[in-house]
Amino acid sequence: MLDFAYVNPTKILFGAGCIAKLGKEIPADAHVLVTYGGGSAERNGTLAEVEAALPGRRISRFGGIEPNPTYETLMRAVEQARRDGVDFLLAVGGGSVIDGTKFIAAAIPFEGEPWDILARQARVTRAVPLGVVLTLPATGSESNAFAVISRAATQDKLAFSTPKVFPRVAALDPARTLSLPERQVANGIVDAFVHVIEQYLTYPAEAPLQDRLAEGILLTLIEEGPKTLADPTAPGPRGSLMWCATLGLNGLIGAGVPQDWATHLIGHEITALTGLDHGRTLAIVLPALLDVRREAKRAKLIQFGKRVWGLSGDDDSVIDQAIARTRAFFESLGVATRLSAAGLAPDLVERIPERLTAHGLTALGERQDIGPDTVAEILRRAL
Repeated sequence: MLDFAYVNPTKILFGAGCIAKLGKEIPADAHVLVTYGGGSAERNGTLAEVEAALPGRRISRFGGIEPNPTYETLMRAVEQARRDGVDFLLAVGGGSVIDGTKFIAAAIPFEGEPWDILARQARVTRAVPLGVVLTLPATGSESNAFAVISRAATQDKLAFSTPKVFPRVAALDPARTLSLPERQVANGIVDAFVHVIEQYLTYPAEAPLQDRLAEGILLTLIEEGPKTLADPTAPGPRGSLMWCATLGLNGLIGAGVPQDWATHLIGHEITALTGLDHGRTLAIVLPALLDVRREAKRAKLIQFGKRVWGLSGDDDSVIDQAIARTRAFFESLGVATRLSAAGLAPDLVERIPERLTAHGLTALGERQDIGPDTVAEILRRAL
């Protein structure tokens, strides 16, 4: 097992009615800026429930944070928060709203050009405290220190991380996910699944507990994920999906093990160029990447096939079937696993490696041995 330090300061409130408990977690004299995406949080009563839980606070709103939140939109929120003297942020939404709110939290007190937080990985020394009301389980952003932000003007999609933007508290009420469109639920299942794969399907590191935890999340997603689509009104499977997504990227299963993240980095570039949903880019890239990397990941692919998919037979057959089962699982959720099936042009095979190179991302993967030529081959197999 690799050496590690693990801290996660986010307090999780889980279950029916947990939003009402937020009042005990947010200072009584706070000026709270509630951030959200489209109008669904307002239409379905979530914003009203949130504001009712915070009596006595001064509350402002900032809506319109889009999927793949843009720097341009977020800077308007920064300007509003600075002008109004906001001292607590509360994100109501899924990963995009939460990621965007993390950037807002870091940018409000930042001295200089806030884009440098992303483009130059400028050090964040202060951030406005934030909390989360999760309405779309997928990214695990409600309980980690990562965020991914886009810039419309340049078609960049960049990440940053700092412990300063760990949410103080996150409310997870499965009932608040019951009205989600099927497409968003399917995207969330894929996103959570691939988050786990990025930390699990690398090479053996004598970390059996992390492996078993990761396999447990994967098995739960395989079993419970389809139930969330088959019966959108059932809170039980939605609760399982919520908790899987949180545990998939709160640092626990990644402690002490090598991590990949090439699928995500390639997927981010596809989203930046085409606007395709993040989860759908992952479903396209992952099976092709596993096929190309079958020898580098051989031992863990065999383990994955046997323990998660219940496969048997010779090793090469197990690997073939494990990749095929993964692709079939995504497609069973209604998510395409080919660039062509998603309506994307084949010129991405050339464009994506060029963009990764321009961003200095020329040594991807758990062994830093995935270069532009390998990325191109992955995309060719994803055609």
